[in-house]
Amino acid sequence: MRRIRAAASGAVVVSLLTAATACGGGSSTGGGSNESPKTLTYWASNQGPSIEADKKILQPELDKFEKKTGIKVKLEVVPWSDLLTRIMTATTSGQGPDVLNIGNTWSASLQATGALLPWDEKNLAKIGGRDRFVESALGSTGAEGQDPAAVPLYSMAYALYYNKKMFADAGIEGPPATWDELVATGKKISKDDKWGLGAEGSNLSNNIHQVFVLGKQHGADFFDAQGKADFTSDGAVKAVKQYVDLMAADKVVAPGNAEYAQNQSLSDFSKGKTAMVLWQAAATTFKAQGMKDEDWGVAPVPVQSGTPGQDTSVNSMVAGINMAVFKNTRNLDGALEFVKFMTSDEEQKHLCSTYGSIPPVKAAQSDPAFDRPELKVLRDTLATSAAPLPQVPDESQFETAVGTAVKNLFAQAASGKQPTEADVEAELTKAQQQMAGQ
Repeated sequence: MRRIRAAASGAVVVSLLTAATACGGGSSTGGGSNESPKTLTYWASNQGPSIEADKKILQPELDKFEKKTGIKVKLEVVPWSDLLTRIMTATTSGQGPDVLNIGNTWSASLQATGALLPWDEKNLAKIGGRDRFVESALGSTGAEGQDPAAVPLYSMAYALYYNKKMFADAGIEGPPATWDELVATGKKISKDDKWGLGAEGSNLSNNIHQVFVLGKQHGADFFDAQGKADFTSDGAVKAVKQYVDLMAADKVVAPGNAEYAQNQSLSDFSKGKTAMVLWQAAATTFKAQGMKDEDWGVAPVPVQSGTPGQDTSVNSMVAGINMAVFKNTRNLDGALEFVKFMTSDEEQKHLCSTYGSIPPVKAAQSDPAFDRPELKVLRDTLATSAAPLPQVPDESQFETAVGTAVKNLFAQAASGKQPTEADVEAELTKAQQQMAGQ
């Protein structure tokens, strides 16, 4: 998911999910007013360097849509820190938008509320059909065996970004391919108020994305085949410990990063305070923060050994943004027309090239704008070595519970303690108990 969003508190999400299953739905006018059916409301997620930047990017496209169809779209760009809570509140109150962006990892959780329009074959046909979309992107649109709860809008994957000058000054020839190499590289750089790697210990979703990938590399999935939480397996414990140890034991992440939230690690990277960062499609943000394209390089996220691939060589979650429609919109035809517009070949080329993401629409990927070296790394990762987060109804609670466990362990590391496997297991046990107590 783009611009890693902070998940809502567990209690709020759980209570809202329970209520939403019974209620569900949104309002075509974002508050139940009697506006013209020629008006749609759209909640867009914060994709660019700022909310204002998103407005400047999106509003001309919405004006283009209005000129084409006569339908006015009222835009609100919602910060990631608020988005999930806002959506869940809308499902219970009936006061929401017609069309909205959701993080693709939330698809199954929001699908379980019953509030979103199912994208059956009839609805998909109205936007050009299922075959227009890349299959890996469709894999993160809802639970297996059910009609998708959303359609892909922007696709992304994680990559390792590195500061070329900091590498050269430290005598490092190229980016690390394994975690051992990353630690060795980070130790050469981590001195004189410079650090090897940036992290965001208070960003719950970023925590989840990183430990999910490390979990796959250690043979853990965090959920069993029946969709039941399995947070305390040996592989899960090793994954979380390895990530926290980058600060606690390896000393390549600054202790202050334990308190970092959304985008703060990117700011440090752009200012030359850290040499590496693990992120999704970061070029737009680097440019906005004053970095030139030649200042940084990009490489696949490290694996334990060998090269990225499937199973224990997975090195990214399937990241991205999906577009959904509230089931009880008063302007279903207009909402479907808007989704068709936003997922059209032309708009996909324009928006994805602007945001530095990968189009999930096959035809749009052929545009030369997506042949840049950075995007080639992301495309290759999505095609060969990325895996979707578990598409289970409890996924959003998983992000909160385990993301908080990792946050707590980072706090221990920042205070000078090196968490043991027992400490990690205790935090993960607490997280699993929270899930069981829903």
